Amino acid sequence: MKKFLSGNEAFAEGIRLARPQVISAYPITPQTIVVERLSEMVEDGSLKAEYVHVESEHSAMSCAIGASAAGARAFTATSSQGLLYMAECLYYAAGGRFPIVMMNADRSTALPWNIYGDQRDSLSQLDSGWIQAYAENAQEALDLALMSYRIAEDKRVSTPYMANLDGFILTHTYETVDIPDSEQADRFLPPYETDNRIDFENPKNMAFSAGPDTNSIFKYKEHKGILAAKEVISETEKDFAEIFGREYTGLIENYRTDDAEYVIVTLGSIAGLCRETADRLRESGVKAGVVRIRYMRPFPNEEIAEVLSNVKSYAVLEKDISFGNEGAVFTNVNSALKKAGVSVKGYNYIGGLGGQNISASDIEKIYSDIVNGTDDVNFIGIGDEENGK
Repeated sequence: MKKFLSGNEAFAEGIRLARPQVISAYPITPQTIVVERLSEMVEDGSLKAEYVHVESEHSAMSCAIGASAAGARAFTATSSQGLLYMAECLYYAAGGRFPIVMMNADRSTALPWNIYGDQRDSLSQLDSGWIQAYAENAQEALDLALMSYRIAEDKRVSTPYMANLDGFILTHTYETVDIPDSEQADRFLPPYETDNRIDFENPKNMAFSAGPDTNSIFKYKEHKGILAAKEVISETEKDFAEIFGREYTGLIENYRTDDAEYVIVTLGSIAGLCRETADRLRESGVKAGVVRIRYMRPFPNEEIAEVLSNVKSYAVLEKDISFGNEGAVFTNVNSALKKAGVSVKGYNYIGGLGGQNISASDIEKIYSDIVNGTDDVNFIGIGDEENGK
């Protein structure tokens, strides 16, 4: 079935197909529509779930943790300051190996107060122990909602999953989306089963304290769980393609990179405009390519190193800044190249903060800059003098 849906609505449809048993909801712009649509589905009976309207984002994650600890498939959603408010609980969910799925509508963080989209909220939580995926469009948003539970709940992984949608640009933009039927979804995603749950017949200790002698063992296993997600993502996408006919490419998506000399690495909805710009530059003789990072955790170290190993230079375009240094995505990409022994000049472009528009001409200028050389870190829309040139 095809419908004209926003990214938020598409994600809600994917969650409906995944049949969560508990939904903890606290609305915040621009995520609100997701939990609104899910409440309507619970009300009309198309989704059988406990819908819990909590009093804060901290409570939303706490509720999801409790539901998962009881053996239920749990979902919640948030954005921006809401994600930061529940940050304490993110570490509890990851450390407890509770495979909760959460949608985050990427939005700027205060101050200045701003409701528009950048990715500083989610990227600030890269170290929280969650899988992190970034959708480009509404169809991928729906598909990630369905795939996320299968990935998170795999016993090799047992890790919570954060699916990120660019605020307003994706959450509130409408496009035609193919919605699978319930029979297909049920064939793809089996009911949730786990041993990591409260069991009165076979009591076990959960969410306990661990001192210096054993703490690192739990953190090591948490780390290994996210690393195992790489293989599980590949397996899940293969089965997804067989059932639904849509193919995904693992942790990254490459575009015209086979012979590319100059590549932009980015994530989220801006990738489409980068590809269009690369096509135009190809017509004028510039061998341009694009790499879209689909997963920031687990990070695609080997894939990034392989695709950038033969380029002349690259730029990382991101809606994020780690103040006083550079963008978090740029740091991760540089690390991947360093570990692989790849020596390629890279440049960092910070744009889209607070919903700032990134235009085709901005992207063309990035390609021009990395052909001719520029400063290591550049802010789009800031004059040369302020950028230190």
